[in-house]
Amino acid sequence: MSSKTIKQKHSPEKQSNLIYSFVTGVAKTAGGTILGITMITSSIVAGGLVGLAISFRNLPDVRVLNNYVPSETSYIYDIKGRLLTSLHGEANREIVPLKQIAPELKQAVIAIEDSHFYQHQGINPYSIGRAAWVNWQRGSVTEGASTLTMQLVKNLFLTQERTFSRKLAETIIAMRVEQVFSKEEILYMYLNNIYWGHNNYGAQTAAETYFNKSARELSLAESAMMAGLIQAPQQYSPFINYNETKRRQVLVLRRMRDLGWITPAEEEAARKEPLLVNKPTAWRASKSPFITEAVTAELKEKFGDNKVLQGGMRVQTTIDYYFQKMAEESVKEGHRKIKSWGVRAEQVALVAVDPRTHFVKALVGGVNHDQSQFNRATQARRQPGSSFKPFVYYAAFASGKYTPDTTIEDSPVKYRVPSGYYSPKNYSKDFAGEMSLRTALIQSRNVPAVKLGKAVGLDRVIKISRILGIKSPLQPVISLPLGSIGVTPLEMAGAYATFASNGWHAEPTIILQVTDSEGHTILENRPKPKLLLDPWSTATLTSVMKGVIAEGTGKNADIGRPAAGKTGTTSSERDVWFVGYVPQLATAVWVGNDNYKTLGKGVTGGSHAAPIWRSFMLKALEKEPVKHFPAASQFDKP
Repeated sequence: MSSKTIKQKHSPEKQSNLIYSFVTGVAKTAGGTILGITMITSSIVAGGLVGLAISFRNLPDVRVLNNYVPSETSYIYDIKGRLLTSLHGEANREIVPLKQIAPELKQAVIAIEDSHFYQHQGINPYSIGRAAWVNWQRGSVTEGASTLTMQLVKNLFLTQERTFSRKLAETIIAMRVEQVFSKEEILYMYLNNIYWGHNNYGAQTAAETYFNKSARELSLAESAMMAGLIQAPQQYSPFINYNETKRRQVLVLRRMRDLGWITPAEEEAARKEPLLVNKPTAWRASKSPFITEAVTAELKEKFGDNKVLQGGMRVQTTIDYYFQKMAEESVKEGHRKIKSWGVRAEQVALVAVDPRTHFVKALVGGVNHDQSQFNRATQARRQPGSSFKPFVYYAAFASGKYTPDTTIEDSPVKYRVPSGYYSPKNYSKDFAGEMSLRTALIQSRNVPAVKLGKAVGLDRVIKISRILGIKSPLQPVISLPLGSIGVTPLEMAGAYATFASNGWHAEPTIILQVTDSEGHTILENRPKPKLLLDPWSTATLTSVMKGVIAEGTGKNADIGRPAAGKTGTTSSERDVWFVGYVPQLATAVWVGNDNYKTLGKGVTGGSHAAPIWRSFMLKALEKEPVKHFPAASQFDKP
């Protein structure tokens, strides 16, 4: 049963009749004994509520509970349903139907909190009489007489202050609730709202926290323990005072036995059953923090903070937990290795995207999340260096004016810029003269890339970059073809994934599907790729980039199967990259420092980022069949 489907039991006009019938019913049962006098006294108190209720014009209308949806915890899972983390605001809660709560827990709660729950109509006259006498003697509200209904009312509508006026309001609203809702509906709301300690609200979340199981699976011993927590969850917590927890459990079991709801043998067995409690889930960290933080950021952007933290979302990511762990280990291993070579690199980031769906398959934002939570995979815009050049070469091939065999001069050139003149230089500091575009890209010559970018138009290069999903700010400066403007590893992996799919593009996503707590889909990211690049030009570019690995600057990325990619090294060796792909996976690796300090003389993408890429890809593709890229000859030249 959902809180959205609760129906009214009685009309509001019948509410006053309840109080009258309650009073007369109690009076008929009263005798000459002290108990009878107490009941009559209680009846007088209850009857007086008829007149007093008139003055409570501002009390909430309990009918709003028909549409009441309490805040719920949201959960993030990997693509195979493994829980990665939970997100919640002040209340960590998961709503479940009453039928999904163990009968033992229902009985235990009713036994210790309100054993006359199914007999009264919101208030218990016996308890009221006893509490009224004690409170009158002490001159303040020191003892309660709360039924489950009154506790529910207090939690949903009222403050926690202990005053007569609040208690009176609680009583009146409780009687109204009993008129509008059935006992099962009240119990459903109660068990899904009550606080169980350690920021856990509702039976389901508490059961998962304490016993790592659903509320449906609780044993009698476990149910009795949980019921015993309600009165003072922190004081009786097994994580704080296990002896008090057991004492309360025994009290609940004894009460259940006295009521005849369990046998002495069942009581004894439950008392002896060991309580295998877990560390609270509210204290657990995410299993994949870089993933869950990226997911949370995307969700908040789409739905807002409140919906994410209180809306009970069920988020299925595109990540396989074990694949992600493999990527994290590859980053750590690669970092240890390059540090052992004397490279002054503090951080490595890696992003892998499936070209067939553009689903993000792995995302590692740094070497150690515990030491630094900054997600460099999605948040750090770093110069991509020569790994940006393929966007320029694709633009040239797609223009129909160039082929890999077209020649270009690798010779000195000077451009006028606002600050004076700009003369691009090759990494080797020399010039090679006339060469083909294929050779220029394979050898990663800078001057030909700048000349080609100027020839095809820098605005055209930017347009291609936007088509490929680069959202970072780009300006048509002369040095743009050399990757002088920052982008993120996620953007680069997503763009290269489009090359890998021979021009089919979709927006990279880390979220596959989002549903609410009742299973209704509120976000669907099933793959819907569109052909956005020219097939001949893309296949041609891939054939050239295969040469980068086979004979060029990316030899250290050779994985023994058809693969294409490009190295990237920025000036002063501040950032080094390798971005490459096979038909099933595109991966970007960045190495650098958050403070932009140099990595050391001679550090390049080919020598330091490519080995990390190779190590990861060998593991990632271990069970994947070898696939070949389509040949350019299969398509018409533009």
